[in-house]
Amino acid sequence: MPFNTGGITVTVAGESHAKALTVIIEGLGAGIKVDELEIYRFMQRRAPGKNRFSTPRSEPDRPVILSGIKNGFTTGSPISAMIENTNTRSQDYGSKLDIPRPGHADYPASVKFGQYFNFCGGGQFSGRLTAVLCFAGALAKQVLREKGIEVTAHISSIHGIKDKSYADGIEDVSRKEFPVISDDQGELMKAEIDSARLDGDSVGGSVECAATGMMPGVGDFLYGGIDGEIAKAVFAIPAVKGIEFGSGFGVCTMRGSENNDEFFMDGDTVRTRTNNHGGVLGGMTSGMPIIFNVAFKPTSSIAKKQNSVSLSERRNAELQVRGRHDPCIVPRAVPCVEAMCALVLLGKIKSE
Repeated sequence: MPFNTGGITVTVAGESHAKALTVIIEGLGAGIKVDELEIYRFMQRRAPGKNRFSTPRSEPDRPVILSGIKNGFTTGSPISAMIENTNTRSQDYGSKLDIPRPGHADYPASVKFGQYFNFCGGGQFSGRLTAVLCFAGALAKQVLREKGIEVTAHISSIHGIKDKSYADGIEDVSRKEFPVISDDQGELMKAEIDSARLDGDSVGGSVECAATGMMPGVGDFLYGGIDGEIAKAVFAIPAVKGIEFGSGFGVCTMRGSENNDEFFMDGDTVRTRTNNHGGVLGGMTSGMPIIFNVAFKPTSSIAKKQNSVSLSERRNAELQVRGRHDPCIVPRAVPCVEAMCALVLLGKIKSE
């Protein structure tokens, strides 16, 4: 499935229980220095099986670069990479899809693809595919860093428990195992995830992302707005249910005099005193940090019995999902949000 960000095209293929996942990245150009170890470190932030807050499925997620990078530099040809699936347990899903899992793509996919849909692990609709998106995003982050642009994210909430906001200061928490600004709030979040896990259930939450160092004027009007492009990219991450920029839906309770961000001169640079607009005005960057918040639903695969239907018998049926699943997808989603944001920003910069 190709994804075009303007100056960059990313094509992803694979399934949760296929032999491997693949990605092809076009448009980066030649001579860009690549730190493969840094890419691997970034991908390990998303990798499963690291702690009790993620699925027990353990995958090394070590990318094999097939083309486009030689001796630490891009060659100008399309970059292709592969990540093997080494720890699948397809037997957990049975031999055929008959009772679709609530909250999953099973039912509409079975209608669309019929008996050919590989439902094990969710097939091509699985969050597993974000592994190769993170490979592409890690490359984009390195290129952006050379331009003075940093993309970072953190857990902003889990099941109603909130972390500090980037509105109060942007911090890099990428080195933390549990990526929050406030460790005290993080402990409360962990307890909430544990409670759901022990109850055979799951919880959702949100991820806040910030991009600093962006020059003003990047983006376009109507369909070319950079906020719209980021939103489209972020919705490629399974389990995303919403996105808001700056003060987001909070602006509904404001007056114009409260919401408008007043301009001032900071030396020779135009800035705003507040950032309710989240760094985007009229679909273009304002030069202020791009800040947005992404909502993630609770993991759909839970151990509790649920009501569904038998597709073969056309009757109501009960289902108890087996397999290995995250009690909360939010901690592992943090680098995924960074990756999609970085790809859009780099693509927009290269296309203008």
